[in-house]
Order: sequence, then C-alpha cells, then structure tokens
Amino acid sequence: MSDAVSLRETYGQTLVALGKTNPDIVVLDADLSPSTMTKFFAKEFPERFFEVGIAEANMIGIASGLAAAGKIPFASTFAVFAPGRCFDQIRVSVAQARLNVKIAVTHAGVTVGEDGASHQALEDIALVNTLPGFTIIVPADAIETDRAVRAAAAHVGPCYIRMPRPKLPLIYDESYKFKIGKAVTLREGQDAAIIAIGVMVSQALAAAAELGKEGIDCRVLNMPTVKPIDEKAIIKAAQETGAVVTAEEHQLNGGLGSIVARVVAAHHPVPMEFVGVNDVFGQSGKPDELLVKYGLTAADIAGAVRKAVGRKG
Repeated sequence: MSDAVSLRETYGQTLVALGKTNPDIVVLDADLSPSTMTKFFAKEFPERFFEVGIAEANMIGIASGLAAAGKIPFASTFAVFAPGRCFDQIRVSVAQARLNVKIAVTHAGVTVGEDGASHQALEDIALVNTLPGFTIIVPADAIETDRAVRAAAAHVGPCYIRMPRPKLPLIYDESYKFKIGKAVTLREGQDAAIIAIGVMVSQALAAAAELGKEGIDCRVLNMPTVKPIDEKAIIKAAQETGAVVTAEEHQLNGGLGSIVARVVAAHHPVPMEFVGVNDVFGQSGKPDELLVKYGLTAADIAGAVRKAVGRKG
C-alpha cells in the first residue's frame, strides 16, 4: 500500500471525466459541494450542475425527475443525510420507480471525526440494503472509487456509493478492474477469511500481515459491492478456510456482517466474528482515536480472527 489519497476528491474528478464524454451526466448537491467535491463538476459544467441548497429530500426528487427524462444524475451529500434525511424519497421516487439515480455520499462512518455523532453515519448501508433494486458500493481506495463511479454511471438502475472523509492508502494500481457484484481477493489464506469494506480493508491487510507472523494464514477479501453481494466468494471462503471475520465502519446490526452471516448460515456454517460498531452512536474525536475507541483497528480484527480460529473444530 502507498500514500493516502482522497476518495471524495477522486469522485469529483471522475465526474468531470465522465461529463466530458457523456452529456447525459448531471450532478446535484445540497449545499456541500466543497466537501463532496462536486465543485469540480460545477466549475467545468455549470449548466449541468444543480445546487438545491439545504434540501436533500428535494434533491432526490429532482434527481428522480432528471432520471425519468433520460439523464444520469449523481446526487451527492453527506452519508448521514442520504439516506437518513430523505429515506422516503429514496424509497418511493428512486427504488420503487426503479429510476437510474446515483446517490454518492461522503463523510461516512466515525472517521468523520470531530463533527461527532450527528454527522457520523453508521446505519446507512442497513437502510439502503432494505430497498429492492439498489446497488451498494463501498470503495476501499481512490483507484477503486474511480472505477466504481464509472461502473455506476454505466449501470442501469439505482446505486448508492459510500465514501469516507479522510484519505485512504492506495491498495490497487492503475491496472485494477472493478466489477459490480464481485469480491476481490487481496491475500490468499487457508486458516481464516477476513471480509472487509471501505476504511477497514487496509486495516484487514495489516491484521493479516500480523497474524502471518503467528502462523495464522489469513485470506483477505475486499467486498466493494455490498449489494448484490458476492455469495460465491463468501461460500468459497467459508468452505476453504473454515472461519470468517467481517470488518466494517458501520453498525453491526444490518451491516456487512449481518449480510455475510446470512449467506454463511444458509450455505456453509462456520465460526464467525464481527468487527464493527456495536449498537452505539459515535462521538467527537480524531478519526484514529475513534477507530481505537470503537474497536475498528487492525489489532481488533486480528483478535477477532484468533477467536474465530479458536472455535474451529
């Protein structure tokens, strides 16, 4: 892994690149353009950028109308506001109508930091996952963000793309090819499998490296598409390693762990452990401190793997 790069800046720059080749790409924001980085698109294509003000629900309605008219709208705000503040509009106007709206959010999870509990979205994946027809993507680095945004633009149907506030270390190089619905094996291993998303992917790799020094051979799967989830990769990991640990910067209730557990229970039950936020709200603090407080570090993942491996057989 190399130097950290901003996922949200990459998102904004990728929108500009898409806008240059596809005149149907339009972008909406709700008074947060400098933070979501849609400001890049606004500067390049002011006639295709819609600033709706602090009116997220209205933004979703406008995006739905643009999609119904044949455009490809990217509606952006903080993760705590979409889906939280406008769930009804997303449910009825986007999901029920199966419109081609892309909701791309930033500032997800506790790594929002000092803004505190009111701005730390920890339940958004669970909310969107309940909506039929939605694709949910959680990129792990800037390169995957670029590929995921391009894939979402090409995909016909509603998409939810979740990004954090801080920069993340690069995991991939420019040759990386992203495919909706497919997990990526970042490290092979036979003793246990860590399935991680977003901020937690680099932590999972660090945990696996540490466990390797102890003789625990740990597979690491990045699961960038949470819905539709890659069931084949999950089942294969359970069958071949006999223990599964999930890692997410999200509530355990209804998040990645819940989704993976359903697949494991239905197809190949094995010992499982879950790393995530355990039924509490966040609080103000520095991102790294909050990851420690809420048990979202490489050390926490390694501990969960040891526990899962210890329950085998």
